[in-house]
Amino acid sequence: MTAAVWRCMLRRMTPEQKNLVQESFALVAPIADEAGALFYDRLFQLDPTLRSLFRSDIQEQGKKLMQMLAVAVGSLDHLESIVPALHALGRRHVAYGVTRQHFDTVAAALLWTLNMGLGPGFTPDVRQAWVAVYTLLVATMQEGMQQAGDSTHAVAEFAA
Repeated sequence: MTAAVWRCMLRRMTPEQKNLVQESFALVAPIADEAGALFYDRLFQLDPTLRSLFRSDIQEQGKKLMQMLAVAVGSLDHLESIVPALHALGRRHVAYGVTRQHFDTVAAALLWTLNMGLGPGFTPDVRQAWVAVYTLLVATMQEGMQQAGDSTHAVAEFAA
């Protein structure tokens, strides 16, 4: 994704959507441990094969997820500052065996978790705001995944 495409995606996210995500996350943050557990329970219900990608303690993984979301939500007014971290996260996910298709399942689990945590506060507008943020974050991570694939391909060609 070029910088111009990324900025275009960022501009599509309205100030209202940023506010909705920040306000809704502030309501979920106090139950971060529970939200992390709900997320991974749902993720593995949706796709049990994903469980094999996680070698560490899933409770600790839930904490990492919620910390990453907190950073992303806290960076909504300057997302460009976390692009390098998102690229690195994408590259690491390639090594874990994550594919682009897994992100749809993650999205479904995240939206379900937010719905459980926010209840009636998870309005259609809040949902759409989270979809916008998730789409941008994932596109940036997937760019990092592509970089990892490109470098792996280049090393393989060099070694041949």
